[in-house]
Formats: sequence, C-alpha cells, structure tokens
Amino acid sequence: MSGKFIVIGERIHCISPAIRAAMETKDPAPILKRAKEQLDAGATYLDVNIGPAEKTGEELMKWAVKLLQKYFDNVPLCLDTANKKAIEAGISVYNRSKGKPIVNSADAGDRAVNIDLAAANDAICIALCNRGSGGLPNLDEQNVMCQEMLERGLGLGMEPTDLLFDPLFLVIKGQQDRQRDTLTFIRELSDMGLNTTGGLSNVSNMMPKHVRPIMDSVMVAMAIECGLTSAIVNPCDLRLMETIKSADIIMNHTLYADSYLEL
Repeated sequence: MSGKFIVIGERIHCISPAIRAAMETKDPAPILKRAKEQLDAGATYLDVNIGPAEKTGEELMKWAVKLLQKYFDNVPLCLDTANKKAIEAGISVYNRSKGKPIVNSADAGDRAVNIDLAAANDAICIALCNRGSGGLPNLDEQNVMCQEMLERGLGLGMEPTDLLFDPLFLVIKGQQDRQRDTLTFIRELSDMGLNTTGGLSNVSNMMPKHVRPIMDSVMVAMAIECGLTSAIVNPCDLRLMETIKSADIIMNHTLYADSYLEL
C-alpha cells in the first residue's frame, strides 16, 4: 500500500440506522447502495463494520463479504468488528484477487492478538498506537508501542507493509493541542518506511456540518504531506476527495491530467 493514497470507505457501519437494520434482516439493498456510492466516489477498500455482533457475527460477516465481493468484482474489504471469530469467518470466504483483507484492528494491549490473526491468514492489520486503556499516550510511548507491534508482526512472518499503523486521529474539540503531535508521529512512521491509516474524520467530530468537510480536507492534506498512506474516510465528501486527488498529484503519486478529478 504505497504510492497513490488509499481511501477506505467508512459508510457501511452498523452505527447507521439504515445499515444496522439491513444487517439485522440481511437486506442487501441498503448495503449495496452505500457500497456503490463509495466506489463510484473513488474508494479503494470498503470498511465493513458489523459492531460487536457477539451472537451472529460469524454468519453476518460471511454474508456481507460474499455479498459485496459478488456484486463489486471482488472489491477489497476491511473487516471491522471486535468479534475475532467473525473476522476469521469473513476471511474464510474472502476473495483476495483485488487485495488482501484488512483486519480492523489491533492495538498494543489486549487486542494485539489480532496481529496474530492477520499473520495466520495472510492479511493486513491496522495497528492502533495505544494500549486500549490508560489514557492517551504521548509520542515517546506511541513509538514504543509501534515497535512492539512491528516486532510482533515480523516475528510471525509478516512484511512491514502488512501493518497499517494508526497514529490516532483525535477530536479537535477537546484535543486541539494534540493535532500537531499526530502529524509529527505520521512523519516519524513515514521516515521508518511504515504505512499508516486511521479514522481521519474523527478530527471534525461534533463540528457543524458545513465545517466538517473543510477541516477534514485540510487535515488530510497536511497528513499526506507528512506521509500518511491511507485513511478511513467518507469518500462521498466531494471536497475531501478532490483534496486527496490533488495531494496525490502534488506528491507525485499520480500523473497529472486535466481530467484528474474525474479519474
């Protein structure tokens, strides 16, 4: 996952009432509609968030993976749930001809076992640079956690590119003083040759609707300049996607054409 910026579409998420209802009843129409909108807008991967799904997770994830890959030419997917068995079930029916599955996600605490899961299944793993508890780590602590997870993955036979390190995009309303630290950490990870991702739209959470696209677009541009290689975002945000495509041109990740915004 290097070169052109990778957009992971975030909109198939059980927090949405329409998607939650579709998952509960296995109604394909709302999920296929969201998937098509995101792919048409420029998403490369689709995040499939089924929530905890403690009772039905394995069956539900299998259904979602098969549904999306059947209708969208084996689109690569990011499998997003706290239910480890559901992730394994999704991988068991996954077609990787267009890209490895992404496991969302591990951390340097109790969820570090998801690195093992990804390694055992030749998958990519998002690695959050925190321990899941104990408050927000500082930069030095995040670097230590990054090294721990990298060593764990490498020890299990993973390539460094099979880990997507998440620097933790924090809500500006409440964590404004931490934003520059996030950008600094992205640059440090990039300097080590590591790939990065994260829920970038977190930064504008709780802001007015007309402000969010502006803030997200500026943040993604600054993060790309620091070396961010992918992000979990809303690809239906036109301003955001125009910014990402323009940043890819400026960073020389894609070749300029007058029609680049349409590609």
